[in-house]
Amino acid sequence: MKAKEFVDKLVDIARNYETLYVMGCFGAPMTAANKKRYTQNHPYNKQAARTAMINAASADTFGFDCVCLIKGVLWGWNGDASRTYGGAGYAENGVPDIGADSMIKVCSGVTSDFSGIVPGAAVWLEGHIGVYIGDGLAVECSPKWENKVQITAVGNIGKKAGYNTRTWTKWGRLPYIDYTAEPEPAPEPEKPAGTGDNPSAWAREATDYCKRKGIFVGDGAGNYDWKEPITREQVAAVLYRVLTAAGVAELIPDAKQ
Repeated sequence: MKAKEFVDKLVDIARNYETLYVMGCFGAPMTAANKKRYTQNHPYNKQAARTAMINAASADTFGFDCVCLIKGVLWGWNGDASRTYGGAGYAENGVPDIGADSMIKVCSGVTSDFSGIVPGAAVWLEGHIGVYIGDGLAVECSPKWENKVQITAVGNIGKKAGYNTRTWTKWGRLPYIDYTAEPEPAPEPEKPAGTGDNPSAWAREATDYCKRKGIFVGDGAGNYDWKEPITREQVAAVLYRVLTAAGVAELIPDAKQ
């Protein structure tokens, strides 16, 4: 998965979906069956307060924990509330089921120097992991602050107004993400002067007039490309339109466009 696609998916979850921190959950919607599953799967979720939060969640709320947010997206999560795991498939796409501390160990270029961090990189501190999304921000799922998938400021870079701040220990490139830059689309070449829709300055007024009056009809898509020698049919069509506009064409026997 390209880094940009990865980041866009995480930001979309944080901004556009109802989510809740649920330990061991990689994007399951909080249906009755999943509530029963996750309130019994881990001592953390069995705590009375956590169980109450899970049971109070709407069926269109999706559960994640920190590392399961990353795994869920890489496993194909797509927000499908009709699927047991929101569209994700366990350990899909060559991404293993590992914890936060194991995930930073498989990253490359792991460092505590945040000056060169790139979007899509994992940000880590002991027992917790998130993803850097650019502009000094990260996406993380945490019971802290908003108790869900949320966007926070990376304190190693600096605080940002309107965001809670977390200072991380290290960052690294995930082995499942392609960090190569997307190629920029090539600019369309300019049409040379004197052809098509870009006539020479001395002919522009006359050309525009002919277009407005329907003397030049083009190809039906608004293109008037006369780079090639004009054909007899085109000459005849232009002359016929001129003569028709002048009220002369009907005086010429058997005139046809």
